Parts: sequence; C-alpha cells; structure tokens
Amino acid sequence: MASIDPADYVEAQDDSKSLRFGDEKQQAKFELGVCMAIYKWEELETAVVNSWGGPKSSEKRDWISGITIDLFESKVVDVALIEETLLYAMFDEFETQVDNDSALYIADLIIKIYRQVSAQDYKLVDELYEKWQAKQNSKQAHDAVNINPDPQNPDSSDDESDNMEDVPALTEGVKNIDVAEPQGPIVDDDGFELVQKKGKQRRN
Repeated sequence: MASIDPADYVEAQDDSKSLRFGDEKQQAKFELGVCMAIYKWEELETAVVNSWGGPKSSEKRDWISGITIDLFESKVVDVALIEETLLYAMFDEFETQVDNDSALYIADLIIKIYRQVSAQDYKLVDELYEKWQAKQNSKQAHDAVNINPDPQNPDSSDDESDNMEDVPALTEGVKNIDVAEPQGPIVDDDGFELVQKKGKQRRN
C-alpha cells in the first residue's frame, strides 16, 4: 500500500460553502463512488455478512455510506475525518474495533474519487461499480449452484442446513399445485371392490 497522507484534503472552491456538486450527474457519480468504496471495505463486509450489527447490518452499511456523503456538505474534508467517521461507525454500529489501516485506505480512496469526479473523470467510479456488479453476479451464481442437491450425498445434513434460507423461494412455485384428495374404494358395475395398485390404503 502506497503511503497515505491523513492530512490530505479537498476544499470547496470560490464562494461555495459546500463540497456538494451543483451538477446532478457529478453528484450522483460521487455518491455512487462513495457507496462502492464503502462496499469495498473488507472489514465492514465481514461485519455485515456475519450480522455483527444485528439483522439490519446491511442497512447500517448503507447508513455509513450516507453519513460519509454528508461530510461533503461542509467546505473542507480531509482523509483523517473520513477515517475517523468510518472507525466510529464500525464501533458504534457493529461493536468492532478496527486496528489496521483499512479505514485509512477507504478514506483516501474517497478523496481520490471526489477529485476525479470534480474533473468529470468517472473512470474510477465506473471501475469500482463494474467490479461490484461482477462480484454480485458471481455470488448469485454460487448461491444458485448450492441449491442443487449433491448426487453423491443427497441426504447430507450439511447441505440441508446450508440451503434452508432458499426454502421459501423454492416452495414459492408449488403453492398453487392442486393435491389430489384421497379416494375411497372403487366398485365396479357388478358390485365388486377393485384393488388399487397405487398408494397405500389405511386400514380401519
């Protein structure tokens, strides 16, 4: 990792009191870039996947993206401020103390994103978004493969437990299937009861 200057900052130009972009496309690209940077933070991803923040861990990650974007409503933002915001949010929302420089790296990335978007250069944002999309598609494909039973070990309890979360989706398509009602004895024209070959009859 290249050396990062925590004091590096961006400042609103002219008489602007905010770093917010006046152009809607620029602002949208910047907000997307911040979200992609936050999603790139592996420590936060681990916290979300393991629900360290409770059942709404994913929503908390989006909230962190929101408060980071809000920092740029002020006139000056530096790397250290973003890093501090990320670390406090992780501690408060996920009860996780991050003791490496990962938050510093994400903070520096967000400053880089701001500078490039300010120059109407969206290459970095688009690359981050494409990588995120590829990761999501790969994850969905992996989950789809896991739904299929293992032909070598169809009764594996591990497979059953791993796919429990997929049960509602799998059963969705069978809700409207008509189930035949049990039939009584079948009698022919001569009054003889016919033996039914399929199914088991319960004896009274």
